[in-house]
Amino acid sequence: MPSGVPRAIFFVRRLGLILLMFAMAGLVLWTAVFRPKLTSVERGRRLAEKTGCFGCHGPEGIEGASNPGPSEKTVPSFKALMMYAKDEGEVREWIRDGVTAARSKSETWRANREASVLRMPAFGKRLKSREIDDLVAFVMAVSGEDAPDDSLALAGRGRAQELGCVGCHGREGRFARPNPGSLKGYIPPWDGPDFPELVRNRTEFDEWVERGKAKRFESNPLAMRYLRRAAVHMPGFKRFLAPGDLDALWAYVRWVRNERRTTPGAPRRESQ
Repeated sequence: MPSGVPRAIFFVRRLGLILLMFAMAGLVLWTAVFRPKLTSVERGRRLAEKTGCFGCHGPEGIEGASNPGPSEKTVPSFKALMMYAKDEGEVREWIRDGVTAARSKSETWRANREASVLRMPAFGKRLKSREIDDLVAFVMAVSGEDAPDDSLALAGRGRAQELGCVGCHGREGRFARPNPGSLKGYIPPWDGPDFPELVRNRTEFDEWVERGKAKRFESNPLAMRYLRRAAVHMPGFKRFLAPGDLDALWAYVRWVRNERRTTPGAPRRESQ
């Protein structure tokens, strides 16, 4: 065998090892930086669309379709949740079984169902338990049943609606609407793991709200590349802010992230 052959084999093996190391490093980088990190609410929103929920309950569940026959005449929207479910458990029953255990015993409900053109299906045999959990989280978010006890956070909630923040960020800032060209392809929700990567502290939060970007990213060419090429850009609201707005908005976002109840009457989550 020519003397150069073992050396060539060694070179090929070493090159393969180097390429493998680069591939593994790329996978780690993709997992840590570029991999989408969707919350339960956003997974539920996407699943609701995929499963056909919006066909009857309207876009994002906020406007039910006409339903000739029953006394209500329309399919309930998720915003009317309190009239049909008292807690998360009953929302889960509606999704899994097509009705709550309590309501299934009502003769009035059975008569209305028989008269309805559109009837709530049971998804228990079509969806996994985790998928149902995600749908429940989404329905609860859209319902708006939960609200801050703190007056400052409550004021922030109102200003977030008035300033149009929930248009892009969704109900309670908890959706991840598509944003082509952005780093992960969506607008980061306030309660997701992307948020602390973008907003490290109160100072950076104020910069995002007032200027549309944090100063830290302006010195990062890669970050600016994705910020510029995104279809939807965070606007600067400085000229629209009233005294105290930043305090109120910050209090509300902190409530969404750390203190929001998962169900009415449930204990608070620990601050993070």
